[in-house]
Amino acid sequence: MVQNRKIERRCISYEGHVFKPLAIPMQDLEQLTLTKEEITALYYADFLMLKQIDAAKKMGISQASFSRDLATAHSKVADAFFATKAILFEEPNKKEDD
Repeated sequence: MVQNRKIERRCISYEGHVFKPLAIPMQDLEQLTLTKEEITALYYADFLMLKQIDAAKKMGISQASFSRDLATAHSKVADAFFATKAILFEEPNKKEDD
């Protein structure tokens, strides 16, 4: 069973809701969802090119947690690109139910 997150992670705000291949209707695509933590990990590691320890500090989490988020995000993005799937982005201000 997965434990609930105990700390609030600091995530970036971003615009956009979906990334999908052109000319394929959304209803014909399988969809993957990137969480706000995964998007933030991609942003810090791949866009800003920060080291994992520095990015983890910015998010307020451990380097191991950051590494897991980044690996999951990389896996989902690769799956979407090579298996022609849509990527949905979790709302940055979405509140999780307790």
